[in-house]
Amino acid sequence: MFHVITGGSGSGKSVYAEGKILELGPAPRIYIATMYPFDEESHLRIERHRRMRAEKEFDTVECYTGLGSVQVPCNANVLLECMSNLAANEMFQPGGAGSGAVAEVMKGIRHLLGSCANLIVVTNEIFSDGIQYDEETRTYQSYLGEINVQMASMADHVTEVVYGIPIKIK
Repeated sequence: MFHVITGGSGSGKSVYAEGKILELGPAPRIYIATMYPFDEESHLRIERHRRMRAEKEFDTVECYTGLGSVQVPCNANVLLECMSNLAANEMFQPGGAGSGAVAEVMKGIRHLLGSCANLIVVTNEIFSDGIQYDEETRTYQSYLGEINVQMASMADHVTEVVYGIPIKIK
């Protein structure tokens, strides 16, 4: 099963995604964490997410780039959080895929789908604020949008979380 969960910042998508993983039962739970800890705010956000899942029996795998190299047990339920971070890392981190970020990320998604029992991916809805961004940010939005579209077309389920309320899209 492949489930894509999207929503705005603070929408409750992480809590919802973790609940969906727990509903899948006691199989090994792998949390693929993609936030690169580059400043104090990111360190605080990482710590908050660790506290949120502390009692949920996840094994955490840090993955900033190169998702296709992550090894998981074939019976594992995998939660990847968050696609927006992974896409940015692939674009901007040394050793990332740069302009090949979309292909690299999707190669990693296909790898995980062939490697685990269930995959849930959390992504962000960053497309409706109406702000005109610089070219680099627009490129990032374009790449993340393409990744989201490709994942949604492959997914069994797509859910948007708005104000803590899950809305089934697919």
